[in-house]
Amino acid sequence: MQTYKIAVIPGDGIGVEVVPSAIKVLDKIAKKEGTFQFEWTYFPWGCEYYLEHGEMMPADGIETLKQYDQIFLGAVGMPDIVPDHVSLWGLLIKIRREMKQAINVRPAKLLKGLDSPLKNPNNFDIMVVRENSEGEYSESGGRIHAGQDEIAMQNAVFTRKATERVMRYAFELAKHSRGHVTSATKSNGLTYSMPFWDEVFAEVKQDYPEIDTAVNHIDALAAFFVMKPQAFDVIVASNLFGDILTDLGGAIMGSIGIAPAANLNIEREYPSMFEPVHGSAPDIAGKGIANPIGQIWTGKMMLDFLGHPEAGEQVMAAIEATLEAGIKTGDIGGTATMDEVVKAILARI
Repeated sequence: MQTYKIAVIPGDGIGVEVVPSAIKVLDKIAKKEGTFQFEWTYFPWGCEYYLEHGEMMPADGIETLKQYDQIFLGAVGMPDIVPDHVSLWGLLIKIRREMKQAINVRPAKLLKGLDSPLKNPNNFDIMVVRENSEGEYSESGGRIHAGQDEIAMQNAVFTRKATERVMRYAFELAKHSRGHVTSATKSNGLTYSMPFWDEVFAEVKQDYPEIDTAVNHIDALAAFFVMKPQAFDVIVASNLFGDILTDLGGAIMGSIGIAPAANLNIEREYPSMFEPVHGSAPDIAGKGIANPIGQIWTGKMMLDFLGHPEAGEQVMAAIEATLEAGIKTGDIGGTATMDEVVKAILARI
């Protein structure tokens, strides 16, 4: 039997609630399949750890995580006690960068049993592939002078290697989807980075003649997410554009609390990290009402990456069957507690 060693970082806020809930589901499907199992190791890193130790994770944390097959993360951030730029760059982004998790994948689809806020959602099913290592979130820039003469500079850095890598990944995904890739750009406003992005996209698509393509400016693309989301299959985007689009994707699904994500090291040199899109939601932490679906769906993505798509589909079917039965948390119009939702999903596996 295959044993997967998973590093678990529940993190902050509702992360410490939804992560154990998702692990129950993953253990249940593993037991049912009978060909693999999980070995979970918990790490108490996050904002509470920072308050005690002055750092979000220990100095040897990255080396420790390299010993595991994958990383299962809950949520990071408690802005009332630790500034967001400290918490994110000290844990989440540190892991993404040092583990070379250069591609972020986030689906958005109309789930059975869930009402979209859109009048005509038309069964949209979108996969956003986001460049995860550079772009607008590059550590390049600075501040000089002070007062009225103060200047802040933030440089967007695009390399051919990273840009081509994320685009090729998107085209490969489209081979197994509906055969269409849309590139998110803004070359009419960003005069260097986005024309470069467009040029690389035009070159890469030549290697995939069987895949249909489109190029949309990000502002129009955001509008199309609302007006005609069913028109999209795979979307490839820069770090910032992909980040914004996927939050919008969560919104048109009905709640950002159900949206999953995967930070992938596609070379499999280091572990990848799986995390829901939602934040730590400190306002509802500890109340037992957090929506566990985002974390459970994230677990489904980890199953897919580990080579168990059939198990992943069973988890997805159990999620949708639970929603169709009306067992939902308050953020999506229900009255169920987190534990009631988890119990219902477990019963349907």
